Amino acid sequence: MNILLAGGSGLIGRSLMIRLLADQHHITLLSRRPAGATRSLPDSVAVLAWDARSSGPWTDQLERTDAVINLSGESVAARRWNKRQKQRLVASRLDSTRALVNAIGQARRRPHLLVNASAIGYYGNVPDGIVTEADSAGTGFFPDLCRRWEAEAMRAEEFGLRVVVLRTGLFLDRKEGALPRFLIPMRLFAGGPVGSGHQGVTWIHRDDAVRAVSFILGHERLSGPVNLTAPGPVSMREFARTLGQVLHRPSWIRIPQWSVRLVLGEMAGPLVLEGQRVLPEKLLSEGFQFSYPTLLPALQNILQG
Repeated sequence: MNILLAGGSGLIGRSLMIRLLADQHHITLLSRRPAGATRSLPDSVAVLAWDARSSGPWTDQLERTDAVINLSGESVAARRWNKRQKQRLVASRLDSTRALVNAIGQARRRPHLLVNASAIGYYGNVPDGIVTEADSAGTGFFPDLCRRWEAEAMRAEEFGLRVVVLRTGLFLDRKEGALPRFLIPMRLFAGGPVGSGHQGVTWIHRDDAVRAVSFILGHERLSGPVNLTAPGPVSMREFARTLGQVLHRPSWIRIPQWSVRLVLGEMAGPLVLEGQRVLPEKLLSEGFQFSYPTLLPALQNILQG
């Protein structure tokens, strides 16, 4: 396929690009810093400038594109949440998605697929039970953001596209994302569950995440929300215990809620103190095979591989 990729410099985007190139797809990357991106990418990847907000010369590429993958959006953990940062989180997601969908609508020859990022934060805090794609949105800032984000992406259905929104769980990677933040106290023999320990932790191995996106490209029956999560969600207590097992460290020092809220402020709830146990029902029903369906082998591969 000819694929237009926005947000390719992010955590998932870089891993996904490597996978797509290995699968012989042709990649055009939209970047706010095209000169820097070009220096760090294979020659086979074309780079076009865009501001993640509006149309521009990059829209001509849509005439030659089969699928658009949009992973744009500022990291939710980049800065402490205040009014201005919340505005950045909203704008970086809604503006980029709206610009892409509007451009698709104006194209003479349109892509047939839009894969757009979202997050399991859509479901909000679900203390008990299992969550699937059939469940409704939660309440609060982050669920509302995800709901609006997905609504912008789903507008592309009006132009005849198949649309998939990726509700992604905790992306397990050794160097980036949330996992390294858990590693530091654990390696210092000061690790353990955060908060009550009961809250759900829904995760996915980086390799399964990019394999699943590749799988979605070729499976026409997958549309709408798709949970990009492993089928083995755990409690925070089990996550800490398993991480300690892999690192050969104790995991009994509970990190109290008040200290997490002191450091992280409002985002402490959606990021670590609240949670949900999310199953990838749609991927499983279509026959996707996870290489790492359970947490222990996933962490062993990432941290010991």
